[in-house]
Amino acid sequence: MVSAATVGPTPAPSPTPTSAPTSAPAAPRRQPRPQVRAGSTAEAWSLVSTWFALLAVVCLWLVVQLPFLSVLSHNRAQALLYPQLRTDLASATAPTGGVITPGTPVSLLTIPTIGLRQVVVEGTTGTVLRAGPGHLASTVLPGQSGISVVMGRASTYGAPFGSITKLHPGDEAVVQMSQGRVVYRVQDVRHAGDPVPAAVTGAQSRLTLVTAEGSGALAWLRPTTAVYVDAVATKGFQPGGGQPASVDAGQLPMGTDSSALPVLALCLALLLGAAYVVTVAWHRFSHALVWVVASPVVLTLAWFTTDTTARLLPNLM
Repeated sequence: MVSAATVGPTPAPSPTPTSAPTSAPAAPRRQPRPQVRAGSTAEAWSLVSTWFALLAVVCLWLVVQLPFLSVLSHNRAQALLYPQLRTDLASATAPTGGVITPGTPVSLLTIPTIGLRQVVVEGTTGTVLRAGPGHLASTVLPGQSGISVVMGRASTYGAPFGSITKLHPGDEAVVQMSQGRVVYRVQDVRHAGDPVPAAVTGAQSRLTLVTAEGSGALAWLRPTTAVYVDAVATKGFQPGGGQPASVDAGQLPMGTDSSALPVLALCLALLLGAAYVVTVAWHRFSHALVWVVASPVVLTLAWFTTDTTARLLPNLM
């Protein structure tokens, strides 16, 4: 017999351990671009370096734009002025004297010897002379009896008068204006200290062309004096008058435009602001995206800054 003590419930089999389900190894997580907190020392240094970089770019741009790229804006201005002058001449609405709005085309000046063909505008400030040669408002218009003074840049914004010092006595200068066509003949090229010609009589019309000159390797960058070319016509000119008795100092030869200072300060402030935005964006967005968005903005600001700086330089430069 089997003892009752040995009889009992059959113990349940212990559960068989099962292995945990295997999973695929986790993909490596992309490390985010380290960000620089605003106001941190690193960002401050980055901002300062960006400002210095922008300052260097503006200085370099100034040297490149004035003698080379500024011709683009000059050519565009002349391309717009020429059809306007043609229309005014054809409709007999071109100015004949009196107070004329600065920048208005008044005549066409052609000097075949040096290949010059330029629309002359009213006014001689640095801003006006970016478009082309300018008529000094206190003198009679080109082609009228008396003395007419036309000023032009020597080395920037197309340098329309950069070659007038190469003219010789007898060379022709032709003026087409509202009252007709007048042919002048060069008398002389005058430099600082040379005697001034005698006043013209009622039977003459004198056209005086004025530009700047310097000396040395960087003469274009630092003109020191004005140079004059006198040409006289003995027929074909018309009576004139009604011009202002005087003009401000900024319109005289080698004059500067001090009113550009507030505009220049604004341009520089905008450049500093652009430097801050570019610095912050550089640490938060793709570098390629920052380049694409910021480059045209910075170049536009640099262009306007250079144009404004040119107003503070001699108007015949």
